[in-house]
Amino acid sequence: MTQRIAILGAGVMGETLLSAILSSGHPVSDIVISEKRDERAAELRDAHGVEVTGNAEAAAGADVVLIVVKPQDVGAVLAEIAGSVRPGATVVSLAAGIRIDTIASALPDGVAVVRAMPNTPALVGEGMFGISPGPGVTDEQLSAVGTLLESGGRVVVVDESRQDAVTAVSGSGPAYVFYLAEAMIAGGIAQGLDEETARELTTQTLVGAAKLLAESGDTAEELRRRVTSPNGTTHAAITTFDTAGVRDGLVAGMAAAAARSAELSGPA
Repeated sequence: MTQRIAILGAGVMGETLLSAILSSGHPVSDIVISEKRDERAAELRDAHGVEVTGNAEAAAGADVVLIVVKPQDVGAVLAEIAGSVRPGATVVSLAAGIRIDTIASALPDGVAVVRAMPNTPALVGEGMFGISPGPGVTDEQLSAVGTLLESGGRVVVVDESRQDAVTAVSGSGPAYVFYLAEAMIAGGIAQGLDEETARELTTQTLVGAAKLLAESGDTAEELRRRVTSPNGTTHAAITTFDTAGVRDGLVAGMAAAAARSAELSGPA
């Protein structure tokens, strides 16, 4: 069944979702995106052939409304669309830290609300979305949201109480990988490699390791053990990491990310 989709917010993630949904085969005639700046609106029309309007106009008549704005802007957007979004529609918030009850309380009765946490690899079609249905969301509505977001990567369904953990693992997770990459590149340079070579070695190693983890069916622990021969080079590195508290630091950092996510969300 064809759905009318409204994307509220034409920033990087908004345009990423637009491109992904179009690439999945959804008709451009059934998609609308909101943008206030005339120059940016013209860019979107030229690049995608999509209808560009204001928030209230975009939400009117939409079956699914994706809110893809900064968390501090969500309240204003909800106020704009409250009189336009129709009962029976599904509103999906991709704004970090905004709780389902906060969104639902600003919208008419009968509007289903789904909370989603995306991450930046959606820019290359390899995103990870953790989605949580609010009260009254039907299986059909949740499935429709999952299908839309899968155009930009993979989707898991979690209880909203686990959204802070999702934020800590996958929402912030790409930054941990980039942090590791920075260190590996710096380490390679310190061992005499030029920067370009160190970057290429690091990047392909991370791509290959991620693919092996995704496709082998083995756990991360098992794959690490296979590379770590007793008293070998990898063993020397891992032992040094453990002595320096790298693993404990990462776990503590993720706990801090989850705590900060909960703080930003406000009281439950």
